[in-house]
Amino acid sequence: MLNKSYLVCAAILLSIFLAGCSSGKAVDNAESYISTVDAMDIPDHVKLIGLGEATHGNVEFQELKKEVFKTLIKHENVRVFVIEGDFGGGQQINEFILHGNGTAEEAVNTLDYGIYQTEQMVELVQWLHDYNASVNEQEKVYFYGNDMQRYNYSKEGVLKYYKTVNQDAFKNYELKLEHVSNEKMRELTTEQLNETKQTIDEIILDLQSNVAAYVGKSTKEMYTFALQYAQIMKQRTQLFLNDKDYMQLRDEYLTDNMQWIMQFEATRGNEKVFFNGHNGHIEKTSASLAGYKSMGNYLDELYGDEYFAIGTDFIESNFQSKNSSSGDRKNYKVKNHNALVDAFKEVESNIFYVDFEKASESGDLEEIVSKEQKMANIGDDFRMWYKFLKMFYTIEMTPNEAYDGIIIVKEATPTSVKE
Repeated sequence: MLNKSYLVCAAILLSIFLAGCSSGKAVDNAESYISTVDAMDIPDHVKLIGLGEATHGNVEFQELKKEVFKTLIKHENVRVFVIEGDFGGGQQINEFILHGNGTAEEAVNTLDYGIYQTEQMVELVQWLHDYNASVNEQEKVYFYGNDMQRYNYSKEGVLKYYKTVNQDAFKNYELKLEHVSNEKMRELTTEQLNETKQTIDEIILDLQSNVAAYVGKSTKEMYTFALQYAQIMKQRTQLFLNDKDYMQLRDEYLTDNMQWIMQFEATRGNEKVFFNGHNGHIEKTSASLAGYKSMGNYLDELYGDEYFAIGTDFIESNFQSKNSSSGDRKNYKVKNHNALVDAFKEVESNIFYVDFEKASESGDLEEIVSKEQKMANIGDDFRMWYKFLKMFYTIEMTPNEAYDGIIIVKEATPTSVKE
């Protein structure tokens, strides 16, 4: 009986594995429906362009951050780059690309997240700095993170502001927030977290109650950022206090912070914004089995066709990811065959863009992009056995409902994290 059960389980696992490796049909004249990344065309009315990553651990997806943004600067007059990373750390990068403070690598390290400690990310930030140095003030680009999973640089921003406008408040809040840091934040007790939230609420109320006096001692922009730094700290604290709703709250906050960035940059005359993050955050249909509503879904409701989502997928990926149990980073290899990527498998280029509106001109492609299928979706946590079950590295979604277009990388290679 045991042997029979074992054979049945083995047969099921084998069928699952083979399903992940089975290949779909190539579409005739597929080359007619693709473009290079530098020839992408985004509709004029779009104000927010999202670029997803099928994995955080591939060189090609990391390099696409720069290549897509370069295209958007040139053809779409986009001047704002937002990443799925710490807001406070993002402002350290912004200082570097605008004023050259420190080095590109030091700036990248302020994001305090392993997936960004790569040669490709350092090259991106250095390129942004060099670009800004070559253009006039009106053409300069700005960098942001819209995430809230860290404390240090937002706390530093708040306290630095108080040091300018209210020395007594600075000393008071410096003492009350002494124990709040990236290094210690996971050691905070519930009581300490509630005290932290109360302190941050006091800061927010104080800033809102003294806006005229504080702006008089600083600038409107400095005040605006100080208030946002406090809001970021509050969001981080709320995530700790509501751990069971972490994923849902995080995407709500990602959306709130994106709105803040867009509204602030609009005052500078920058009406268009580029965002880069994981596929699961930019897609519009909340397809993840984790059950949370994605930022892309919120953005689709808020901005309608002014939000343009570009997903990514691959046929074969050798990627780097962290095993959260061991803490080790390793390279893993998976193949993902679905109707969409396989439709283009005979295309010669390794990396290319497919606009779904153009693809709909082909009857075969229109049917494919309208059909639910398993699309690549790998975060920064992977185990060797995940590769045998597609549910651990894909999300089932309908391409033209989740995205407006997709960049396909046929073979993707691993990054190397500098930790």
